[in-house]
Amino acid sequence: MKLLSDVLAPAKLNLFLHINARRADGYHLLQSVFMLIDWADVLHFELSEHEHIERIDLSEALPRDDLIVRAARLLQRSAQVAKGATISVEKRIPSQAGMGGGSSDAASTLLALNRLWGLHWPLSKLLPLGLELGADVPFFLHGRNALVEGIGEKITPIEVPSAQFLVVKPPQGLETGRIFSDPSLERATKTATISDFATQIFEFGHNDLQPVAAALCPDVQESLSFLKAMGLEPRMTGSGSAVFAKLDRVMEAPKTPPHWQCKICSNLEVHPLLGWALCDD
Repeated sequence: MKLLSDVLAPAKLNLFLHINARRADGYHLLQSVFMLIDWADVLHFELSEHEHIERIDLSEALPRDDLIVRAARLLQRSAQVAKGATISVEKRIPSQAGMGGGSSDAASTLLALNRLWGLHWPLSKLLPLGLELGADVPFFLHGRNALVEGIGEKITPIEVPSAQFLVVKPPQGLETGRIFSDPSLERATKTATISDFATQIFEFGHNDLQPVAAALCPDVQESLSFLKAMGLEPRMTGSGSAVFAKLDRVMEAPKTPPHWQCKICSNLEVHPLLGWALCDD
């Protein structure tokens, strides 16, 4: 196998995001339902007999040492692989959106290179690498919609009904660190159980980061107001600045202000690469 084309890296939405506590080391304990959607980046992998890792940007220019390159080098180093790869990237998921695009790219890179390089590593060996790259990467490696807890390391697969969502990303982005360091951030939301939201998963809870993000980024509040004016019930995903709302009727994507990105998305039952790394537990 010398080529893997059209490898998908899907985005996620946070159906809710609660901050339960702040640890002494500064990390926040959270609860969230992560849901995969069909807004995805597309990656292409070509085997190289040399150890060089090369990334080719087919759309927008990415940072030189982004999560794709870091994931490839980490796996190469950890597995002591004497091969490399050329990775071509069609970036479609908005950046600084709270949709997990970079983490998803990293997870798909680990899974694809595990196959391209013939490593046959099980999921249990890839997960520590994923966590080293970022808290959201293990979710994408597991490949199922899930309740995510702790600092992102506790992942419990759950079933999510099929639905469609209107997702809007305004031009302005947000840095996660600014939100989590804000003194006004709610950090003591009561811990929930799966039974609390099992029958109302799309209506349950809220996003504790949303009020802080809306204060820091006027685009978030404008996007929320835009969807509310359409009769929808929006909330922000992750640390923003993308917002979304579940659709209860068939509709076309609305006309949005200049430079906004807007897409009607369906949720996914499983990750497109589920099974590319075998579970061994």
